[in-house]
Amino acid sequence: MTDTVTPRLREMRWWDIDAVLVLEKDLFPEDAWSRGMFWSELAHSRGAEATRRYVVAEDGDRVVGYAGLAASGDLGDVQTIAVARDHWGTGLGGRLLAELLRAATAFECAEVMLECRIDNTRAQKLYERFGFEAIGFRRGYYQPGNIDALVMKMTTAPDSGSAAGSPSADGVQGTEIHG
Repeated sequence: MTDTVTPRLREMRWWDIDAVLVLEKDLFPEDAWSRGMFWSELAHSRGAEATRRYVVAEDGDRVVGYAGLAASGDLGDVQTIAVARDHWGTGLGGRLLAELLRAATAFECAEVMLECRIDNTRAQKLYERFGFEAIGFRRGYYQPGNIDALVMKMTTAPDSGSAAGSPSADGVQGTEIHG
């Protein structure tokens, strides 16, 4: 891990997909997204009609994290968050989530939802610190492992111009959400 440089967040572009897929396959080997899934998401992330926000975190010339949000009406849905193993515990997961919540505010989302593996307590703690609350389960959501998902929701703060519950940038890493 690079201690002297804070990874830079920027918009994900098509040329980032190969690097993102390397992380995706390392972190989520059983239920990794495909190249086509990322292409499809990015196709909806630019222009006046954009309904998606995807970002990558770069440490030098290496992608060490990524995250994505989909918006539909006044509902945002965190699609994915991933942080390279050698950057766990650095606050990068919290920075990525904060960026998605800023995007949810820009999309005028009143609520933000996500699914999290039931066995991923690190991620659950991160989301709780940001104000997400568990509202239910999706049985067998993560395939092929047949792992249940914890469904979480937060309400954005309409008067503050930012998401409710956003803590400082230090946070739990190694998060996983696939929607």
